[in-house]
Amino acid sequence: MEPQPGLFASSLSTDEWEPDPDVGGLMHILCDVPGVQAGFTRYDSVPAPVHWTPPVRETFMIIEGAARIEIARGAPLDLHAGDVASLAAGTETTWHISAPFREFWVLSGQSTAPEG
Repeated sequence: MEPQPGLFASSLSTDEWEPDPDVGGLMHILCDVPGVQAGFTRYDSVPAPVHWTPPVRETFMIIEGAARIEIARGAPLDLHAGDVASLAAGTETTWHISAPFREFWVLSGQSTAPEG
């Protein structure tokens, strides 16, 4: 919801969830403006491992559940509710998610994806 230009507000209890075409599960977008996208992701049941490479820096906080995040060429992260992390653009990851799972995320910066 944008109650006035540039001000965004929402709630984890929103009914406005939609399928996430990138990672499965459901998502709710809080804002999508040049240089920043923010929102929630939710899984109500345990998904297959989720492969995700953020095109820009991704910073997120796990609100409910947990995730073991395998990082290509790096040590895995074991994160639980209340944990915060930030991934550099282009970091190849595989998420092993416990459900129910909720996270708040922010994508920011310039894309590493090739223009086409």
